[in-house]
Amino acid sequence: MFRHIVLLRWIDDATDEQKAAVVAGLETLPVAIPEIKKYVIGPDVKVSEGTFDLGIVADFDSADDYVVYRDHPVHLKVIADVIKPVLADRAAVQFPLG
Repeated sequence: MFRHIVLLRWIDDATDEQKAAVVAGLETLPVAIPEIKKYVIGPDVKVSEGTFDLGIVADFDSADDYVVYRDHPVHLKVIADVIKPVLADRAAVQFPLG
């Protein structure tokens, strides 16, 4: 298994509707990209200072399957259309499980 973790931080003037559109767009990806084995999205609950606003954890069978996801046109469209307009900062890491 291979895991991809992403943390997103919104721009200050991102609206609730824009944030919801990001989540809705991300939720379409497991249907569009069969290489995704598990996909979890969640907003930060704000119990600590300095955190990001949204976390995404995606699991794949292999690094090659992750690359399919990374470069998939549906994924790239979600990034371009709904994430980038409200994105202040992003952090990501990928690693094998087990």
